Amino acid sequence: MYKEVIKDIRGKDVTLVAVSKTRSNEQIMGIYNQGQRIFGENRVQELVEKQENLPRDIEWHLIGHLQTNKVKYIAPFVEMIHSVDSAKLLREINAQAQKHDRVIKILLQCKIAREESKYGLAEQELMDILKFLKQTPMENIQVAGVMGMATFTDDEAVVSREFKNLKTIFDKVNQSGLTGEHFKVISMGMSGDYLLAVKEGSTMIRVGSLIFK
Repeated sequence: MYKEVIKDIRGKDVTLVAVSKTRSNEQIMGIYNQGQRIFGENRVQELVEKQENLPRDIEWHLIGHLQTNKVKYIAPFVEMIHSVDSAKLLREINAQAQKHDRVIKILLQCKIAREESKYGLAEQELMDILKFLKQTPMENIQVAGVMGMATFTDDEAVVSREFKNLKTIFDKVNQSGLTGEHFKVISMGMSGDYLLAVKEGSTMIRVGSLIFK
């Protein structure tokens, strides 16, 4: 299904992150050999192991919840962290990136779903973090945009409304003067809802089970 997903986003300003959690190195190489270079992992330990054993030109994204004490393990190589939801985590990413003389791209995770189990910032919390960053510049991180996960439901109207909400938040933030030129990414959409997400303005989709079929 990898080629079908690529076909769906061809000609659109959308980046595919192939979610490779629980997949073997052989499975990942099957997608890699079709041209995919951006892969996303949920767990730090699994990400570190795969990074050590797979081609060096893979761009690794951490898309799962990240604890501050785990940042040091991925700071030497991770390209983007999708799940930043606190000033404390921002400070730690900046500190660890500085040790390796790197700039790590981050996305601020927004809570758009109704489910209590989902992590993320409310709109005002997002604005507060951006104000904090304006007052306390961090040279080793680059705030690249926002990330959100819709409610796990078959009701497309609910999912579409939540994606619309994230796009609205992104636009408000862009107009607030609190972000820079690099603030361009809206990471939303997974295997079951990426087409809806693209329709509602996603610029980055995270697709796993569908492309490894």
